Amino acid sequence: MIDIREVLIVRRLGLRDYAPTWRAMQSFTDRRGVGTADELWLLEHPPVYTLGKAGRPEHVIDPGGIPVIATDRGGQVTYHGPGQLVAYILLDLSRACIGVKRLVQLLEQAVVELLADYGIESSARPYAPGVYVEGAKIAAIGLRIRRGCSFHGLALNVDLDLTPFSRIDPCGYPGLAVTTIAQLNAPARIRPIGTGLAGRIARSLVRCVIFA
Repeated sequence: MIDIREVLIVRRLGLRDYAPTWRAMQSFTDRRGVGTADELWLLEHPPVYTLGKAGRPEHVIDPGGIPVIATDRGGQVTYHGPGQLVAYILLDLSRACIGVKRLVQLLEQAVVELLADYGIESSARPYAPGVYVEGAKIAAIGLRIRRGCSFHGLALNVDLDLTPFSRIDPCGYPGLAVTTIAQLNAPARIRPIGTGLAGRIARSLVRCVIFA
């Protein structure tokens, strides 16, 4: 018999609109109980800007035809689009015996280790959550904690058009450079990268992966 405390269920959701996915995360978190297994959702979003709880509207310079959604995650404004791997972590923090700061660190380290597998040297910053390659941001992190459980997660730039980032101050930083795995001349396919990231996150949480 599988102990739910020892597994991380991974769901590949493909291309999903942001708003209904956000509502699904909220609903999952509100419904879950002591017998609910933790999950990791891997997906891509159609073009959308999301504004975190700390976000300021003036950081959205010129959205053009791309929708802007004010959401309940932490952080500032960012962009999601096809070619970006989004990983939403639905974790019972109390059961995992970790705090939100440690969870952010585990997610950052999972990305750093994954990129190292592709020959990319990257690092996190103490006061600016995310992962950077030579000063350019390659992964953003924003979480929400409710009822002792997390939702939202991280966005890793794999092979997407970066032009929409020029219409915002990414993560609230004017002129912040962004990059992708493809620009760094590494293999940039969403599915295997998602598999590798899920494995890294599961190991950091001392879990086995179940792909649902």
